[in-house]
Amino acid sequence: MSLLQRDVPQDAFAELSCFQMEFYACLTQRPDALCELSDALLCADGPVRTLVELKSGWST
Repeated sequence: MSLLQRDVPQDAFAELSCFQMEFYACLTQRPDALCELSDALLCADGPVRTLVELKSGWST
């Protein structure tokens, strides 16, 4: 079940969006790639052995 199907307060989504923007601003080198990898890590079904494993599951 996705978060959008649950009763999540709207301010929680705003807070997450703010966190993502601040996190992105902290990344000085290759912020797009690092954000993409962090999203993939958070969405992984289980333990991750290599970063290549993550990248292969996400389309650009």
